[in-house]
Amino acid sequence: MSAWVLPDHIADVLPSEARHIEELRRSLLDVAATYGYELVIPPLMEYLESLLTGTGEALDLQTFKSVDQISGRTVGIRADSTQQVARIDAHLLNRAGVTRLCYCGVALHTKPERPYASREPLQFGAEVYGHTGLEADLEAIELALDCVNKASVTGPIVVMGDVRIARSLMGGVMLSMDTLRNVHSALAAKDASSLAALTRDFPAASRAGLMALLELYGDSAVLSQARERLADFPAALSVIDELEWLGQQIGDRVQVSYDLADLRGYAYYSGMRFTIYVDRCNDALVRGGRYDEVGAAFGRNRPAAGFSLDIKQLVTVVAQRALQTAILAPWSKDDSLREAIRQLRAQGQVVIQALPGSASEADEFRCSQKLVLNQGQWQLQPLV
Repeated sequence: MSAWVLPDHIADVLPSEARHIEELRRSLLDVAATYGYELVIPPLMEYLESLLTGTGEALDLQTFKSVDQISGRTVGIRADSTQQVARIDAHLLNRAGVTRLCYCGVALHTKPERPYASREPLQFGAEVYGHTGLEADLEAIELALDCVNKASVTGPIVVMGDVRIARSLMGGVMLSMDTLRNVHSALAAKDASSLAALTRDFPAASRAGLMALLELYGDSAVLSQARERLADFPAALSVIDELEWLGQQIGDRVQVSYDLADLRGYAYYSGMRFTIYVDRCNDALVRGGRYDEVGAAFGRNRPAAGFSLDIKQLVTVVAQRALQTAILAPWSKDDSLREAIRQLRAQGQVVIQALPGSASEADEFRCSQKLVLNQGQWQLQPLV
């Protein structure tokens, strides 16, 4: 095998795309900062029990595992950072009030999450801890929308659901973990035949409610239908009211839809969950929601809401930003030229020096001006 061949779904990022990814990374962190989110940088590798506690089978299967040569313990390379940030909030910061944290770093997946996806996503995310109310849920959604708007995403659609609806329908039903996972999978896939088989021994009202969820997706009219079909479950009705309120808060700026059977994602979601879609992407661009149990493994069960996205995926659905124009300068030992170049770079200008004997080309920059010596002074002139 050739020495330069990489594993499937692992790729080098070349200059043009790398520049765009880095610009997006910086802009998203800047947006999070305007909301008061503080940047944290979790480690790429952790002991497995810390990395996976409470996350369920899906994340376990996505995590590369190895043995730490120092401690002899099993470690994992993170496939998702939410659990790590919860550990930082609960164990290291241990603040009493609301804490807002954001992060951006590489993750690694054993398998691609979707066709053509990288197994090495650049995950950006934000989490707000310490508030149980809908205000935190709304803040997570609004920050996610501001991030995709900052990236110039056109036509985003927010799809909301809540895992508590399905849970309320199964309240009091004795289930094994395998059966519960299979029910969740059938709901997420809208697999009516599998769901019917899995729930054949359920109480009639629970079974009817779960089957109804398969049809409860679409615009706000779905919530009225859900109230009629789930009328026997007061807890579900209360959750539907919350979803309606959240949709009303953002409905003037984005198209809102609902999918009450959507239970996809890692097992730590405990309440409202949302996804953001765009026409040019076959999978969700952003995933988020509420995960109040995520910090329990670290001794501090804090309410939490947030979201994450893959910047490598984001860069594929937005227009490439215009290149910063550059200045072309000759190579010279002239101290005055070198000083002029230093001053221009200090001002944030891109100055490319044509090295001796090489072509004065720079593929990643469009040179629009050049430095020329005019009456003993280095001056900028248009490059024609």
